[in-house]
Amino acid sequence: MRYPNFDGKHDQESMLKPEHFIEYMKSQSKTPDFKVPKGVILCYQRSLLTHIKKNHPTESCEGVISDLLYLKETNNEIAVIGGFGIGSPAASVMLEELIACGVKEFISIGTAGTLQKDVQIGDLILCNRAIRDEGTSHHYLPTEKYAHSSKNLTERLGHSLNKLGKPFKTGTTWTIDAPYRETIAEARHYQNEGVVTVDMEASALFAVAQYRGVEIAALFTVSDSLADLKWHPDFNNPKTLEGLETIYKAALQA
Repeated sequence: MRYPNFDGKHDQESMLKPEHFIEYMKSQSKTPDFKVPKGVILCYQRSLLTHIKKNHPTESCEGVISDLLYLKETNNEIAVIGGFGIGSPAASVMLEELIACGVKEFISIGTAGTLQKDVQIGDLILCNRAIRDEGTSHHYLPTEKYAHSSKNLTERLGHSLNKLGKPFKTGTTWTIDAPYRETIAEARHYQNEGVVTVDMEASALFAVAQYRGVEIAALFTVSDSLADLKWHPDFNNPKTLEGLETIYKAALQA
């Protein structure tokens, strides 16, 4: 069976476009206009968003993207957004709406599980490509194994980590948005391929960004391990929390 099911879908125009939804939201809002940031950091962990609000001066956005926080230390040129959910569909919808508003650059930061025994909790992983084992990306691009991050922005993110003096590994992630159906056989297979991490959003975000012609990069800190083919969570480890703070700093600089 082909996926998507409809033959030739990629040559067809979308019926509902993100700009249609944005225009609708503007028509319903008392404050429809807002300053479009040059770049947005996508954040998934509540703990990191709380840390940002507590330790960095922010300004709430009054407009159609109500959960957006401008970062005052960037003169409101950069914003961070969270609370939109996890997984490829949720992240892709948020990305689409921000692109429709005019944002051109994005960095996705969050946690990921490691598949490799030499990668430890709290380690930093700069993702340059993602295995497309989720459904969303296949509605944007013809089916291939990988989706790729934006080269320029990924390099800038690497330079930021170097300036911070933080070691990191660059590599591939396995994106799957069905975490309770990750199998031992799959984990072993991708581990043998040298895939570094498993996550829930990267490949879809890369595909949407490529389709829409915008820049995106992704940076993870390791929060759990599947390296011995069993799940070992460590989300509240101080090294995980420190890693989240570091990737936020790197994203801000980039």
